[in-house]
Amino acid sequence: MVLERSTSEETVTSSFGSFICNVCPDHLSDVVCHRSKRMILDSIGVGLVGSTTHVFDIALRYCQEMYSSSSSLVSSVYGRPELRLSPLLAAFVNGVAVHSMDFDDTWHPATHPSGAILPALLAVSQMVPAAASRPNGLDFLLAFNVGLEVQGRLMRFSSEAHNIPKRFHPPSVVGTLGSAAATAKLLSLNATQCGHALAIAASLAGAPMANAATLAKPLHVGNATRLGLEAALLAARGMEANPLILDDIPGCAGFNAFYGDYQPRPLTLSANSHEFLLEKQDVAFKSFPAHLGMHWVVEAALSARNLLVNHSGSLSPSAIHTIVLRVPVSKYINRPFPESEHEARHSFQFNACTALLDGKLSIRSFSNDNLHRQELTQLLSKVLVEHPKDNVANFDKMYAEVALILQNGDILTGRCDTFYGHWRRPLSRESLLRKFQTNASRVLPKDNIDKLVKTVDNLETLPDCSLLVSCL
Repeated sequence: MVLERSTSEETVTSSFGSFICNVCPDHLSDVVCHRSKRMILDSIGVGLVGSTTHVFDIALRYCQEMYSSSSSLVSSVYGRPELRLSPLLAAFVNGVAVHSMDFDDTWHPATHPSGAILPALLAVSQMVPAAASRPNGLDFLLAFNVGLEVQGRLMRFSSEAHNIPKRFHPPSVVGTLGSAAATAKLLSLNATQCGHALAIAASLAGAPMANAATLAKPLHVGNATRLGLEAALLAARGMEANPLILDDIPGCAGFNAFYGDYQPRPLTLSANSHEFLLEKQDVAFKSFPAHLGMHWVVEAALSARNLLVNHSGSLSPSAIHTIVLRVPVSKYINRPFPESEHEARHSFQFNACTALLDGKLSIRSFSNDNLHRQELTQLLSKVLVEHPKDNVANFDKMYAEVALILQNGDILTGRCDTFYGHWRRPLSRESLLRKFQTNASRVLPKDNIDKLVKTVDNLETLPDCSLLVSCL
């Protein structure tokens, strides 16, 4: 028998529904607006460059072949300016694009927050008929932050969620509910409907970590943003679900099915102010397309490389006897000899050795030609991985060391505690723009790129949020 509470008593779930419904633009601080617009710009950029990938092509062909007869082809697709899909499928393929290279932002506790919500919001912005009163840019920015806030609050209900995941891929869990919350807000659902949207989304959430480093991993983000939108649309049409889905009810698993140490708390909203989590916890932006943990080991490897060049006068891989990587224990990113680009993006060994050989990493680093170089294979065979006890699998606490033991016995060690792009060393405006422009230039002309930057910079002043999509 499932225990039920009085409907007049506020529950954790109802508090989330009330928050989504009642939070308003005045609750957004300047810091939150600034940080979230950086996230939006970066996410669009990685989505645009992601539209050039093989996995995106597979997902797009599937949607076109299976659903091309739909009468609601109104939503834009990254990298395909003449193409329109239904809102749900546009959200799906654009979500796949964002995560296709693992180039999207990462938050703490660990998840990819933007890719799970932005594609759904972009799709919804075109779904509302032009004759109707479309949401404006400030409505869009608020909805985006609602989606972030719900993800962040849910992650903080579990200490397990603070570490690099082992069971479920976080965006497939909290991202699905974040998408439901964001789109429910943009669609102006009432508090009860918002609660049902979260509960419906919980039934659509979850993907196993075993599919990391495969073509299927980008589907986690594509499904999160699509299914969250679907949950909101169903709630808007009267679909109901468990009103206690976020509460911890003994004997009946709700959202706590995803986390063993789940301790939920209400999400309260004061009349005059609300401190969004983004105010206190910024995100990390990636400088190259790989798992976030790779950014520590690459900076450490580059430091060791510089020491070797200064020590020997040049870079000579043959002078290296052993490469010792001191990194956290995390099985799915410990891959001695990756066989595909997706495995390479999740390999401490590959990223460290590529940094030693080339002095940098980029999109091209993960091509088949680079992946199977003889000199890289030779370096990979010299790698030894160690897991110091003080090096925990947590993006707020981990570090990386790369020690080069030379043939003559000398040892040169590079270390990274905080890489450039981490929330403790945020990318400058110039660096973020450079990344966006480089990514977007793969599929857009310069005029569109400049227009996108200006539109995101002034997002809160847009009279119609669908104008953001017109730049794509």
